[in-house]
Amino acid sequence: MLKSGIYLAILMLISSASAQTVKVELNNNWQFRKKGDSQWMAAVVPGTVHTDLLQNKKIEDPFFRNNEKNLQWIGTSDWEYKMEFQADDQLLNNDVIEIQFEGIDTYADVFINGTKVITADNMFLSWKADIKKYLIKGQNNLSITFYSPINRTMPIYDSLPYVVPISNNDQSDKRLSAFTRKAGYHYGWDWGPRFVTSGIWRPAKLVAWKKVHIEDLFIKQLKLEANKASLEAQMNLSSSSEGLKIVQLFVDDDQTPIVTKNIMVFKGENNIAAKFEMNDIQLWWPNGMGSQKLYKFRAVILDKNAEVGSSEVKRGLRTIELVNQTDEKGKSFYFKVNGKPVFIKGANYIPQDNFLPRVTKERYEHVINTAVSSHMNMLRVWGGGIYENDLFYDLCDEKGILVWQDFMFACTMVAPLENVKMNIIAEAKYNVKRLRNHSSIALWCGNNEATQFINEKFWGHTKDNFKTAKDSATVFNTYDEVFHTLLPGVLKAYDEEKFYWSSSPNYENYSMKYKFNLASGDIHYWGVWWGKEPFEKYNEVVGRFMSEYGFQSFPELETVKKYTIPSDYDINSEVMTAHQRSTIGNGTITHYMKEMFTVPKKFENFLYVGQVLQAEGIKIALEAHRRAKPYCMGTLNWQIDDCWPVASWSSMDYYGRWKAQQYMTKHAFNEYLISAVKEKDSIKIFAISDVYKSVNAVVQISLMDFNGKVLKSKNQQVLLPENSSTHIMSFKENELVSLSNRKNVVLSMKLLIDNKQVSQNNFYFEKPKNLELSKVKVKLRQLNENTIEVSASKMAKSVWLFLPGVDNAFSDNYYDLIPGEKKIIKVKANNLKHSLNKIQIKTLIDAY
Repeated sequence: MLKSGIYLAILMLISSASAQTVKVELNNNWQFRKKGDSQWMAAVVPGTVHTDLLQNKKIEDPFFRNNEKNLQWIGTSDWEYKMEFQADDQLLNNDVIEIQFEGIDTYADVFINGTKVITADNMFLSWKADIKKYLIKGQNNLSITFYSPINRTMPIYDSLPYVVPISNNDQSDKRLSAFTRKAGYHYGWDWGPRFVTSGIWRPAKLVAWKKVHIEDLFIKQLKLEANKASLEAQMNLSSSSEGLKIVQLFVDDDQTPIVTKNIMVFKGENNIAAKFEMNDIQLWWPNGMGSQKLYKFRAVILDKNAEVGSSEVKRGLRTIELVNQTDEKGKSFYFKVNGKPVFIKGANYIPQDNFLPRVTKERYEHVINTAVSSHMNMLRVWGGGIYENDLFYDLCDEKGILVWQDFMFACTMVAPLENVKMNIIAEAKYNVKRLRNHSSIALWCGNNEATQFINEKFWGHTKDNFKTAKDSATVFNTYDEVFHTLLPGVLKAYDEEKFYWSSSPNYENYSMKYKFNLASGDIHYWGVWWGKEPFEKYNEVVGRFMSEYGFQSFPELETVKKYTIPSDYDINSEVMTAHQRSTIGNGTITHYMKEMFTVPKKFENFLYVGQVLQAEGIKIALEAHRRAKPYCMGTLNWQIDDCWPVASWSSMDYYGRWKAQQYMTKHAFNEYLISAVKEKDSIKIFAISDVYKSVNAVVQISLMDFNGKVLKSKNQQVLLPENSSTHIMSFKENELVSLSNRKNVVLSMKLLIDNKQVSQNNFYFEKPKNLELSKVKVKLRQLNENTIEVSASKMAKSVWLFLPGVDNAFSDNYYDLIPGEKKIIKVKANNLKHSLNKIQIKTLIDAY
């Protein structure tokens, strides 16, 4: 107890936002127990019950083997947490002392010295209460009782005369996720386990202040011109008394305020606004378009020239529009940033862990840096997860990654209950206000795939959910109210700069009908994978904006070792099946592998070829979408990350290890791309530029056999218009290859600007399983302390380099090595000379 008191007293001094505001973290010295048990155990806050049980060695690793099925009792139990803190005169002398929880998961009662001060029922809200009157000098007791989300909502489910449509991703006989404002993926998904968590999942603290406290500061853009911005600082203040005050606003490190304004504040809540202008501004740009200037705005409240409150935010100045206009081909769907049309290159993003507090700053940085280095400019925060931590959006702001932000609804209708709707409004208001200063947020979307529930042909079970037309109307009218009135109303009231799109996918905004229409809206295309259509179908199914599509692979062997033992090394073993949540998963991977490759017999080679298969398929999609610019103006593949170690659609596994697809994406999303596609009996060559100026370039085409002999070649100078896709040349296929040599030749394509190669690509005339590859020795030569040269005398396909003990060790991987050419690779190694002979090499022919 003494240690706790000393710690908190020191923390009061070091964590004060100003001399008038005291902030005390409440993230230490917690204990927990299952309700009804006598034994208290150490707990970590922020945290979850599952991770606290693991830390205390009461359960085994939930992700190991098939432990998941033995841990479902945790989600049906109630839990108690408690801690003690000291309150001294410095704290108690404040006018207001609030306890604040940035996140409580999900149903909980909070008690101070035995008095209930908060009842929480929404994971996506912050919770706070003024507890000054409940505190005593000296030791104070804080306790929380968490109630099982399953047990809390089961009676509601049982009481309804109909079943609210929820996808089978909720892995339970009774699907309850629609009744709880909690991350949907916690109930299971087709890439994730079922762990229905509880806990203090975001930081907790005391916030104490006198006189005035700035609750919220929003810098609103009124008008943005070439070098001038008209802005408005909007502040929400809490005051303990009435009186005259002065508000000042400072920009960056300028000591002269850009705004000074006399204000009258009243006891309670106050809304203050001050307009101002900035000249010679620097704009914020997405990754690949320019720099990401973030201005720092600091608001200060003065009382008789003494500072009594302050708040600071950062934001970049930019305009973002979603252009959704009728044209000759249908209706456009593209983003304009600062007046320039942007081809969106990115991926869908899910939470990085089932146990959210385990996601560290380093993991956030890794996923955002992965996006940046892969030339992405957008991530879609998917609606079955969470409104992400501030750090995620801070990094997106700093790195230029636009955010497509879903509200947290996915593959479900909304429970038609008044308390649920009120909860949704509070949640939307809180998160829109919390995130509205982030320049990276480009769009708010109402939900993921909920509109498709209205179309019974898609889900196949909607009609059976309802006994009467009245019941059906009740559910559908609730959908209409939430997604077409309530959510856009909140956005209009608190952040009208942002565009609202009611559902993804949808061909028409605010439509209650869903239809697959490539000429308008955004598209989720799953004919490849769920429909088992060939990869080549990606060349045909190209819409205005491709917001979901994908293909599965397994993680590499080093990741599989983390959750298995050697006896599990069979993709159809019980454990490997437990880590494959798609109902058609392993069978579908095998089906496509048989179509494209020779299926390896060895387990580790199956994993390797599976990753190459995923990369080959998604490469077709990415290039097709980019070739179709400006008809198609965006591609977001499913998905960049994982929440646990699993076979999934991710391009980077749970441990952050890049799959073959991520390396491929880095090339396919480069600002310049050369690409070939077969159309009937012709091979067409395209050059794509995302650069906002026209450039002169040279296209080099070489047809060579697998020994490196050039059979045909052609060079052509071309002018690439800005931000364009240009058809450069075409060849009749039979002019390039005959039936006799098509299995051992490759069409090598290069794009050069100012004599520098900016893109290289290969086109094959046969599927990989039909190519006449031969065993080849891949040679490595060290060039300097962190660079090697890779070469081969014959064609080496899908070259994979692996350095044991070092993740993502190579700047490029899983690439095709043209005979005679030398590839320069950066290596992440402390002593490359020592590590060179430890590098393991595998090519496609080695896997058979």
